[in-house]
Amino acid sequence: MAPNTSRPARAKQRRGEGQWALGYREPLNPNERSKKDDNPLNVRARIENIYARGGFDSIDPGDLRGRFRWYGLYTQRKPGIDGGRTATLEPEELDDRYFMLRVRLDGGALTTDQLALLGELSQTYARDTADITDRQNIQYHWIRIEDMPTIWQKLENAGMTTMEACGDSPRVILGSPVAGISADELIDGTPAIAEITRRYIGDPQFANLPRKFKTAISGLQDVAHEIHDVAFVAVEHPEHGPGFDVWVGGGLSTNPMIAQRLGAWVPLDEVPEVWAGIIAVFRDYGYRRLRSRARIKFLVKDWGAEKFREVLETEYLHRTLVDGPAPEVPQTPIDHIGVHRQRDGNYYVGGAPVAGRASGSMLIAVAKAAERAGSGRVRLTPQQKLVVLDVPESEVETLRAELAEAGLQTNPSPWRRSVMACTGIEFCKLAIVETKARAAELVADLEHRLAGIQDGLDNPVTIHLNGCPNSCARIQVADIGLKGQIVTDDDGNQVEGFQVHLGGGLGLDTGFGRKLRGHKVTSAELTDYVERVVRNYIAQREDGERFAQWVTRAEEADLK
Repeated sequence: MAPNTSRPARAKQRRGEGQWALGYREPLNPNERSKKDDNPLNVRARIENIYARGGFDSIDPGDLRGRFRWYGLYTQRKPGIDGGRTATLEPEELDDRYFMLRVRLDGGALTTDQLALLGELSQTYARDTADITDRQNIQYHWIRIEDMPTIWQKLENAGMTTMEACGDSPRVILGSPVAGISADELIDGTPAIAEITRRYIGDPQFANLPRKFKTAISGLQDVAHEIHDVAFVAVEHPEHGPGFDVWVGGGLSTNPMIAQRLGAWVPLDEVPEVWAGIIAVFRDYGYRRLRSRARIKFLVKDWGAEKFREVLETEYLHRTLVDGPAPEVPQTPIDHIGVHRQRDGNYYVGGAPVAGRASGSMLIAVAKAAERAGSGRVRLTPQQKLVVLDVPESEVETLRAELAEAGLQTNPSPWRRSVMACTGIEFCKLAIVETKARAAELVADLEHRLAGIQDGLDNPVTIHLNGCPNSCARIQVADIGLKGQIVTDDDGNQVEGFQVHLGGGLGLDTGFGRKLRGHKVTSAELTDYVERVVRNYIAQREDGERFAQWVTRAEEADLK
């Protein structure tokens, strides 16, 4: 018999994911090449010395659509481009000659002087735009590149910055709006937020991450910790006392994932070190080959929490973390709206604009009202709201009236209280549909149509509108999440509309909304649809049953 000379089949080699720690350092996509070519933090000098003098036409495209983000700058959408063309046009066709600018405000913390300055900058340079985002940022529009040096100078003189407000970097750190004053707070995370920003924001070692990196630190569960890249959640250790439980790998967008607990307890003074270790794991082991898999959530999903903790401890911290318990889940969501007593006997007062839509004029009015009430501090919230701290009891009612006059209701309807919306097609180049104006219209309609039943809602039904699939407004974790799409109406026309997610939530209802197969709602039908579903819930709910619980058992016909 002739010998078999055929070679054995070669095992298929798995393609590298672009992980630096495994030797994959070559640029694997245009974004990685751009960051390798020049540290994005260097772009500020070019903005100040070249682009601000030469104007929009002098901007290098690689900076314009890439490195500008490290200083909070995106070109905004050119007016008049409908949502159906969003995915078909080249970036330069979508670009307007004006910019969106995010001011990062870690923990959402502001003095009234800072708030007034933000309002003045809005009026002078941003056509009175100044939206409150669910990242506790202030977001401007209509910014000219020529004005950026002056804007930076004024912000930084007042202790604020736009550094790493966007980009593949450690973005703004969410913190409790009532840190240090809430009677229910287990531990104040503010010192950890301050130390991380002091030591690491703007540090070149963390300025080139695989993708953006979002952090939350709170002594209360009021910062959506379940959907962050890393979160430190207050917990009482039976032996060591108050500290933080560590979560990693959360995120939404087109591949939503809930963060996983590492099972580790961290004291307050060690939070910055552990944070730096976690972000370094992401920097070195994160997937850089494909942008669609470059968030830390994909690494955590593949590794699991146990391996992630092992790598963190052995390769980065060089010590073992203390095992710790899971935090107890609050029985109701925390949004800080209304009047609440502080530890010191004063009060904090939380007000709601509609879906974060604010203005420079509003910010100035709030700053003046707060100061007249004896307060020098305000906070922005992760729910697109604003809270005034340190208000004497004798000034509460006057302040409430002045906030309402400025556009912030402290006893809002459930619909105003619970609605959130992203920027939408008005300014965003990724958006497909209008969101802010649609949210305002929806709130007004529901306040009129459901006035007779809204007081019977134990927990407001959260409604989040997003202009595209990226979920900046957290649609998968809302009671009613609305993802913008172009849909076909009954007459066969292509119109703005939404895919519906129902019954998502955080806290007791942590999980992603139920999508109804093939179910879409046009923008024109939106109020009718929401009213119909809410009325079905009110009619069918059992005692104490939350909307998300009802959705899991409801008949599909009652959800359409």
